[in-house]
Amino acid sequence: MPKARTSFFCQNCGVQSAKWLGKCTSCNEWNTYVEEVVEAAKDVKSWKSHNGNGHSRTSKPQLISEISASEKARIQTPSTELNRLLGGGIVPGSIVLLGGEPGIGKSTLMLQLALSLPSLKVLYISGEESEQQLKMRADRIGPAVQNCFILTETSTQNIFQQISNIEPDIVIVDSIQTLHSARIDSSAGSVSQIRECAAELQRFAKETGTPVILIGHITKEGTLAGPKILEHMVDTVLQFEGNTNHLYRILRSTKNRFGSTSELGIYEMSSKGLQEVTNPSEVFLTQGEQELSGTAISATVEGVRPLLIEIQALVSTAAYGTPQRSSTGFDLRRLNMLLAVLEKKCGFLLASKDVFLNIAGGLKVDDPAIDLAVICAILSSSEDVTIPEKTCFAAEIGLTGEIRPVTRLEQRILEAEKLGFERIFVSKHGKKGLNISGKSIEVIAKGKVAEVFSALF
Repeated sequence: MPKARTSFFCQNCGVQSAKWLGKCTSCNEWNTYVEEVVEAAKDVKSWKSHNGNGHSRTSKPQLISEISASEKARIQTPSTELNRLLGGGIVPGSIVLLGGEPGIGKSTLMLQLALSLPSLKVLYISGEESEQQLKMRADRIGPAVQNCFILTETSTQNIFQQISNIEPDIVIVDSIQTLHSARIDSSAGSVSQIRECAAELQRFAKETGTPVILIGHITKEGTLAGPKILEHMVDTVLQFEGNTNHLYRILRSTKNRFGSTSELGIYEMSSKGLQEVTNPSEVFLTQGEQELSGTAISATVEGVRPLLIEIQALVSTAAYGTPQRSSTGFDLRRLNMLLAVLEKKCGFLLASKDVFLNIAGGLKVDDPAIDLAVICAILSSSEDVTIPEKTCFAAEIGLTGEIRPVTRLEQRILEAEKLGFERIFVSKHGKKGLNISGKSIEVIAKGKVAEVFSALF
């Protein structure tokens, strides 16, 4: 019997090496090389053998002017958020990769999708849960449908045999890390297994026109587990974000060959699964009528969708020698920078005070347009003076204390006007060319932080 050929693979980026290395030459990570068997089995059938013909498709070169540009009809799902993220629906023959933290709702969302398409034949393949577990979850989510098939299997050869028998319209795999191909003699979840299983599913999707949705695990750094080539093989990569302690989840598109990568969808986790949030701005704002100090409303943009979020700040005298700086949902280094601007350029003595900042709703925002709202919330809490009602902010703060313009200002103003806000503070440098005629909201343009403070308080 010939000796099996082995090689070493980096478990972080998938680079292959003939010998073991302590440090990966590609991603510079330490102790990530693992020895795997790479000699493929010769007598294992692929999905083509189960499909009946056993021969591959032969492609011929064509002139680009002779290729038909007609698009196939997309599969529309009942979820408008998911349709928008995918660019208008599921494309036949496409591969979608959905990643996220454990317990974030990946399996729930895909099971909801399988149960919400009664006119299509959906095959849900699970390598992590039993049929009874999926049945209990399906009963909780919604009514059962006749065309949803459940298969608990990890061998790709058995999966393709069942696919040839059922001939589904959509295939959902939960998850790609649990699949095992007999063509590769290594354990499930390894780099070579993930690459081979994804390649077999890719060939099946492209040659049959059946869309395949893969659920993937993520690492402790928040990136998709497995080799980087997995993200290159698929057509669309969707990332689930959010805190499992909060109700709201953000589904973000990081790669899409059939649509924009600037879209995002917001869901709310409930006892009946994930529910769409049609108007997220009203969700993230406090509905109380009592005015409180230390709160400010900012107009931000997530992807291409404008949102109004609430910034909460608490400034108090430091009980110990060293003042504390803490932020939730906002970059702590940027908070320290804004506090230094207030100290140096505006004359507010905050070096000896504790400053705590929070973005309501569990959101994590990187938009610099919320800088002005952060500063106003801090000053409101420090002086214990409430910001006037129906006032919001949309501007960036520079190191010299000036108020800088932001992108998509008109969209932010329209969102604030739609929710009934009466005033919005922006940069005077970004007001040029802005069409504000006929709007019921007052646009106040300022150039310095001190001018905003004088106008507010």
